[in-house]
Amino acid sequence: MLDPVELSLFASRVDSICGEMGVQLAQAAFSPNIRDRLDFSCALFDADGGLCAQAAHIPVHLGSMAYAMADIVAGLEWAPGDMVMLNDPFLGGTHLPDVTVVAPLFAGDALVAFVANRAHHADIGGEAPGSMPLSRSLMEEGILIPPGHIVRGGALNRARLAEITAATRNPRDAEGDFAAQISANRRGLERLAALVESLGVEAWSQAVSQLNDYGARLARSALAAIPEGRFEFEDCMDDDGLGHADIPIRVAIERHGEDLRVDFTGTAPQVQGNINCPLSVTAAGVFYALRCLMPPQTPACAGTFSPIHLSVPEGSLLNALRPAAVAAGNVETSTRVVDVVLGALAHALPDRIPAASHGSMNNVAMGYGGKHPWGYYETLGGGMGAGRNGGGLSAVQTHMTNTRNTPIEVLESRYPLRVRRYALRRCSGGQGARPGGDGLIRSYEFLAPAHVTLLTERRRHAPWGLDGGGDGAPGINRLNDEILPGKVSREVQPGDVLTIETPGGGAFGTVASGK
Repeated sequence: MLDPVELSLFASRVDSICGEMGVQLAQAAFSPNIRDRLDFSCALFDADGGLCAQAAHIPVHLGSMAYAMADIVAGLEWAPGDMVMLNDPFLGGTHLPDVTVVAPLFAGDALVAFVANRAHHADIGGEAPGSMPLSRSLMEEGILIPPGHIVRGGALNRARLAEITAATRNPRDAEGDFAAQISANRRGLERLAALVESLGVEAWSQAVSQLNDYGARLARSALAAIPEGRFEFEDCMDDDGLGHADIPIRVAIERHGEDLRVDFTGTAPQVQGNINCPLSVTAAGVFYALRCLMPPQTPACAGTFSPIHLSVPEGSLLNALRPAAVAAGNVETSTRVVDVVLGALAHALPDRIPAASHGSMNNVAMGYGGKHPWGYYETLGGGMGAGRNGGGLSAVQTHMTNTRNTPIEVLESRYPLRVRRYALRRCSGGQGARPGGDGLIRSYEFLAPAHVTLLTERRRHAPWGLDGGGDGAPGINRLNDEILPGKVSREVQPGDVLTIETPGGGAFGTVASGK
């Protein structure tokens, strides 16, 4: 049994392994999306697939892995030196560009843990460069990688890797990024093996169990601040890109005793467009929103999420069935899950919950499939929602994404693009006693023909304010002088300029009251 100081040290040690895996992945990766934007996540799991630790990476990656890893590891046979690769959204993934690599740790003949990382590949094939098309089914979005061994007994399955990379528009970058993911797992295994050896297998298992108990206690203590009762909220997605608009997402949060039930009954059925979510992505949004109520020292482990129970109708937008298109569900719908959960909690904890943030990852995917193919993808920040104690930050990634922007120097040196403008979108935050943060403006000039896809939200429905605070300004997409829909694909020519103005955050409180 670890004393409190020893338990804290153990938690820090497993967290640091995840952090070191992330450094290894970023330094070894080829593509700007992973190397510069840091669009990846690393985590540790116990022998049953229960979350033990994670780095402060991408919430939508980490929450979905925490929810689904037990099913992934139970469905496969594991041996020392193995690594499994997958991206199937309906078997523990999120969307096809997010590729997960999982490796087991053995101590003798005993399976004791897993290391895993998930990285967003800027191109994984599919109908459009950047692998974020306006799709109608999963098969249009890229190559599907069911859970299978990419490394077996320490030997790389080169034929399988070649098959996967050949489906992309830049096999060299893809191969380099996959090698970086494998390298990150090897680093994690090395560090975790040293920790397990220093403790002993039995003491390791006891420490993980104790960490889970501690996480559950902290979570229940934090969730006890929510009054007993039922708290409801409704928001909507702008559209699915295929003509279906104002798609509702409804939630009811109920606390009875120590546990919390989050019920999405009344949410729209799954749609034709690609804003559908696999259940693991919905779980990630819920876990993230509720984790924000917990103290900073709360460990990222399975026990922390054990008091939270989900009810999501099968076949709905938030629990879609194969072969639903899901490319934007991971990036756009997940943000609205956070909005509705926070909106419901605002009824229960009005002093603690902020107004809506910009509510979109503002996805820009582009590239060319001709003689010199290329593919690029990035997300853009916007305005953060204000809270009772302060205004929102401007031009930042919020909630389910935690990536950086791509430096202009990298973007212009790697692709036929010129960034014409990158600036704050002044006065786009909601007005109130605590103003919302401003969005940003980013303009790209194309130096060669390209195909562009935008998957954006909050272009029709503004991020809401709270307690009388004003809404943030909706976003605007432009190609030259033409206003574009929130979700659109276009062919562009040299000299064309694409401008994205991202939404501002909602304000908190009225100016007159000063609340």
